[in-house]
Amino acid sequence: MGQIKAIALDVDGVLTDGAFWWGTDNAEWKRFSFRDVMGISRASKAGLVFALISGEENALVTRYARKMNITNLYQGCKDKAAALRSFAESQGLALSQVCFMGDDINDVPALQLAGLSAAPADAHDSVLEVAKFITKRTGGNGAVRELLDSLSR
Repeated sequence: MGQIKAIALDVDGVLTDGAFWWGTDNAEWKRFSFRDVMGISRASKAGLVFALISGEENALVTRYARKMNITNLYQGCKDKAAALRSFAESQGLALSQVCFMGDDINDVPALQLAGLSAAPADAHDSVLEVAKFITKRTGGNGAVRELLDSLSR
């Protein structure tokens, strides 16, 4: 795992528990873990580069990226493998140097391309079959931090 220089993360089901709330005013809410926030902050300071690759287009994802100083943001992404290739290329990295963490069927092509494929414990079975690293924690509950801590060892 020492060759990993960059981390790309799906959002819903990885940084969140995959649930969302809708208010009567049509506002959408998501819950993020401060455990993951601390992990990303520490890993960024250690030199890892991050990207968020989300199938959804959502202002909350933009806000999270801004908070975490993540400038590589792919939203409304229907081809996550292409986004992962673009991210690696933009950083001058080989795909073998990039980790991707996803949780559902639409993440499988990107997981198959990444040098390290990772998934939260509660990921879809199709993801668990291809992921090389499966966390003990579930999405939105410190799974990203667990991955990042293991990379720093």
